[in-house]
Order: sequence, then structure tokens, then C-alpha cells
Amino acid sequence: MTGNTLKSESAELVVLSVLAEGAAYGYAITRDIAARSEGAFRLGPGQLYPLLSKLEKTGLVTTRWEEVKAGGADQDAPGRRRKWYEISPKGRKRLEQRVENHRRLTALVESFLAPGVREAEA
Repeated sequence: MTGNTLKSESAELVVLSVLAEGAAYGYAITRDIAARSEGAFRLGPGQLYPLLSKLEKTGLVTTRWEEVKAGGADQDAPGRRRKWYEISPKGRKRLEQRVENHRRLTALVESFLAPGVREAEA
């Protein structure tokens, strides 16, 4: 399984999980997801930024801007701006709900697997 795009609900769960570990900016979130899934999941800008915008509008994440200057560049020159995302208390509650729903669904699906299939996969 390589390079799979995450579905909407799964993407929300994964992004909130990443942000639960600390504030991050978009590219860092994408890189973390790819690294932690060993490249199995991909969340491109066209999916990530609309999701982050939705999470911000619904109060699940908060944001702040930071000016970033390139190393060795003129320190008087303005740097580029980077938007940081941080999970809110409401976002933590949503994450807990998503995790619980995911675990229930996984257990339910497991209950339908034939005993030989369950044991072979474990």
C-alpha cells in the first residue's frame, strides 16, 4: 500500500492526531503523515489546506502566523510568513470521538472475519 490518499474522515482523524502532539505548519503535517505511515498515506496541498481551513472555521484548530527568514539572507529583509496550526480543546474532544468511532468500527469489522483470516492477519 503506497501513496494512498486519505478519505475525508480519516484525514481529519490523522491531522488532529498529528496536531495533538504539537503545533505544526502545513508542510510539516504532510511530511509527518508520510513518515509515520512509511509513505502509505499521502495528503497533498489540495486536500490538506481545505481541511485545515474547515478545522479552523469549526473551531477545532487555532492558528498563528510566524515570519520565517532564510538562513544567510539579509536579516533586514522581510521573511515569508508561515501559518501554524494547533489543536483546540474542542478539537481534542473531536479527536477523542473520532478515535473511539474508529476503534468501534475496527472491532466490528474484525468480528466478521473468519477465524482463520483473523489469526493469519495477526
